[in-house]
Amino acid sequence: MTQVSKRQVKRAQRLRREMTDGERILWSELKAFRNLYGIAIRRQVPIGPFIADFACHSRKLIVEIDAKQHFTDEGIKQDHRRDTWFANAGYRVLRLTSADVFDDKDACVNTVLAHLGLMN
Repeated sequence: MTQVSKRQVKRAQRLRREMTDGERILWSELKAFRNLYGIAIRRQVPIGPFIADFACHSRKLIVEIDAKQHFTDEGIKQDHRRDTWFANAGYRVLRLTSADVFDDKDACVNTVLAHLGLMN
């Protein structure tokens, strides 16, 4: 895996302070996974040349919260490039939309749990 630059670390710190509403809502649930399930999930994580919204390194899962810019032609291309890079690094990517999080946070949490292998 590539080294994380100081610039990426600074950007990740800024993104943690400026999380989107969807990210903030989901993070309010995911941060408890360490105590509830013994699984650490980090937010705004530099991995290689990218910053993942959420990452569980032990289960090699990345969770991305997609807003409307992800559904443009350019956004789709960028996401494909990111997902390919993450897959080549051994990660699976779970994409949820901001609308999903706003409409049914519990279903999103259950989806994350299922991808972590914590639900039947």
